[in-house]
Amino acid sequence: MLDIGCGQGTQALRLARAGHYVTGIDSDPVALGVAQGALAEEPEEVRGRLQLLSGDGHQCGRWFGPRSFDVVLCHGVLMYLPDPDPMIASLARLLAPGGLLSLLVRNRDALALRPAAAGDWRAALHAFESDRYYNRLGLAARAYRLADLSVTLSEVSVPIRHWYGVRVFTDNAPDDAAPPVDGRQLAQLLEAEDRAGRTDPYRQVAALLHVIGSK
Repeated sequence: MLDIGCGQGTQALRLARAGHYVTGIDSDPVALGVAQGALAEEPEEVRGRLQLLSGDGHQCGRWFGPRSFDVVLCHGVLMYLPDPDPMIASLARLLAPGGLLSLLVRNRDALALRPAAAGDWRAALHAFESDRYYNRLGLAARAYRLADLSVTLSEVSVPIRHWYGVRVFTDNAPDDAAPPVDGRQLAQLLEAEDRAGRTDPYRQVAALLHVIGSK
């Protein structure tokens, strides 16, 4: 598996613990340092299944040949690119036949919901006309429509097989909100999010889209 923009290594570590061989790549030295520190605390068998590299998805063609990976993950990365199509095409080339490409992007069709919930009506109205926004870190980013991603993925022979909504109910929670302490309540929250993310019309207004294409 290849995890582009692995950040602090959260999903890469989970996959390695589950027995998968994973390569994580990130261009942020601080985040990568955190991931390396976390990996150092893992058992030897987990450390042997995960390698961490400094770089970004545009460099993958120099490091890896075509059809090198069964699964490629690119979560929370495309939203910061001015043109995501070259990156998607590059990642598609890395997939082995039958491989999966997993993308996580901001949902343009729900872009007005967060500013509206905060009472920022000017930003909410702007969101209807634009795919650009500022995230909670204050960084300029871009949102995507499912239909547009579907066309792009079909063009690189990785058509969408499944898609899910992410953060249907919890997107407007404060940044410092703690998860429920009660284990049963937390399980119910996660179940509600999971069911909404798989069910229309709820998933259509999720903050994020999780799109899975298959080569």
